Amino acid sequence: MADFAQYDAPKKDLYEIGEMPPLGHVPKQMYAWAIRRERHGDPDKSFEVEVVDTWQVDSHEVLVLVMAAGVNYNGVWAGLGVPISPFDGHKQPYHIAGSDASGIVWAVGDKVKTWKVGDEVVIHCNQDDGDDEECNGGDPMFSPTQRIWGYETNDGSFAQFTRVQAQQLLPRPKHLTWEESACYTLTLATAYRMLFGHHPHELKPGQNVLVWGASGGLGSFAIQLINAAGGNAIGVISDEDKREFVMGLGAKGVINRKDFKCWGQLPTVNTPEYNEWFTEARKFGKAIWDITGKGNNVDIVFEHPGEATFPVSTLVCKKGGMVVICAGTSGFNCTFDVRYMWMHQKRLQGSHFAHLKQAASANRLMVERRIDPCMSEVFPWDEIPTAHMKMLRNEHKPGNMAVLVQAPKTGLRTVEDVLEAGK
Repeated sequence: MADFAQYDAPKKDLYEIGEMPPLGHVPKQMYAWAIRRERHGDPDKSFEVEVVDTWQVDSHEVLVLVMAAGVNYNGVWAGLGVPISPFDGHKQPYHIAGSDASGIVWAVGDKVKTWKVGDEVVIHCNQDDGDDEECNGGDPMFSPTQRIWGYETNDGSFAQFTRVQAQQLLPRPKHLTWEESACYTLTLATAYRMLFGHHPHELKPGQNVLVWGASGGLGSFAIQLINAAGGNAIGVISDEDKREFVMGLGAKGVINRKDFKCWGQLPTVNTPEYNEWFTEARKFGKAIWDITGKGNNVDIVFEHPGEATFPVSTLVCKKGGMVVICAGTSGFNCTFDVRYMWMHQKRLQGSHFAHLKQAASANRLMVERRIDPCMSEVFPWDEIPTAHMKMLRNEHKPGNMAVLVQAPKTGLRTVEDVLEAGK
């Protein structure tokens, strides 16, 4: 076992939220925010606290006591059952969402060699079976068994314990609180792969990147990563009060998309509506030139809104540049003028989370304090549905949200802190 604070605690079959079991003691049951198919709907209806059996771990799996968890849009999707219900994938009777966490290794499978009970960890959300050619010399994100823990599996982080593959664990940055540690891995690793994972379009020093949603979880990490690599980030915001936050992250410039009227699906080419759209889109392009210099279109467009912004993204990307997209938060029906894609030989690249090496590289930047987690809000256990409702309504603050699970209050950095706070 790792070095660990000594404490006395009774062995029980169920512990209250925030109550610490003896190190390594796995109770029979646990509390979890569960979703069931018949409750699909807004998170304040679909999430309910239930007592469920604590996970059994297989030979290469690890049980983690969850101290805090991160809030991501896939929790909203899981609650709604849209665009797909997680039950259609994993076929289990209930779903525990949550694809980010910080915690303590509590039990390990008999083939786990790298981690031991008591280790403090964060969790990346990519799983695979590990035995196909993509997992052994290729890209594990292309594996036919690739899946996202907490969305495509039912054993996510909104519970006292979560079950993960040992390869999902990364060392927790000890300078961060439990909640800060819990909020960043999904968005940071996703942004890292988008910018550095698609050869030959890896971000290079001096290149310009347009970052949509620059004040959000993905955007705030994109700007910091672009800075770390010596690139120039041009952040797009939708609210003027976010400008200072984005510039503070190190953006070279910020554009407010509310100043333009070229959003949504592309009008039919060569109609008056298209001409109006094109005029506005060129104004947006000029706003980029005001930051990058006349004639300098962006090398990379960091896309995730999708439907509302995609026609403009494909226009303002430079010849031979790349539009890389990882989501469709404004809609999935993306349209664009393909003439600008083929004539200017632009690359359209889909990107999905990250494999272990990319997640580990991103995490090292956090451990080395080169990246700030940009945690905006923390919610107690009881308000996990509230946090997801804020995300659904786009009412959350800039940055990343976290929720407390076993950590009894905010600001704690060690196990000793937790034990002291629990007295």
